[in-house]
Amino acid sequence: MTSSAARTGPAPRPAEPHWPAASLLGTLSAKTRDQLIRLGRPVRYEGGERLLREGDHGSHVFLLLGGWFKVLATTEDGREALLAVRSGGDIVGELACFDGQPRVATVVAAGAGLAKRITRQDFLAALARHEDAAQAVMGVVAGKLRWATRRRQDFGGSAVSTRVARVLGELARVYGSQCEAGISIGVSLSQPELAALVGASEPSVHRVLRSLREDRVIETGYRRILVRDASELSRIAGAYGDGPPLMASPRPAPAIPPPPGPSRRPS
Repeated sequence: MTSSAARTGPAPRPAEPHWPAASLLGTLSAKTRDQLIRLGRPVRYEGGERLLREGDHGSHVFLLLGGWFKVLATTEDGREALLAVRSGGDIVGELACFDGQPRVATVVAAGAGLAKRITRQDFLAALARHEDAAQAVMGVVAGKLRWATRRRQDFGGSAVSTRVARVLGELARVYGSQCEAGISIGVSLSQPELAALVGASEPSVHRVLRSLREDRVIETGYRRILVRDASELSRIAGAYGDGPPLMASPRPAPAIPPPPGPSRRPS
């Protein structure tokens, strides 16, 4: 159910944000990034609240400014499977703005989150004004297509251990933050959700994670993954596309600004 608890208020701005390098905001110049962040209306979400619903016709995009979000799609048996994760600096809902077709996925807040709701008209006008923003958005769309293609390729023949290593490697590369013990993957994923991303059964993923823990490649806790040995994780992942070496940014993803106020937006 679409949330009725998302709240709006004065346009909040993250203090000294450090956007992931692979995110849309992370690739833009400071001037263009500032112009894009000024667009739209700020909306706050709590865990489990939906930004977008699969199958709906929409005329807006969401520029994510803080928190974690999960991209879900409905399976043939009616379940919602996790397709990807998004964080501050990312954009969701852009495909429907480009082609006018129904949403291809549902986006749900994994916890407290902040986004800017931007109308299709304002979004496309901004891309027309800023060539670097248009190129960056095309790069984001291409990156999402590469992710989906790689998952399909993996599902067709790669071992579960290889799939797990590749997904963890990509999450660490895009969303990881460097710490003394290694690379911390900040996104909160349960084992069933990781299994959905990998395209394998939960018991199979559990066995792979246990082996990686025993070999001190990773550490896991409640919805937490720490990559201790990035080189070994890359070796297990094997030759894989043209991505950069597994290195995380030493800076964390942007935090969510203080609450703007008690006013609410109806669903």
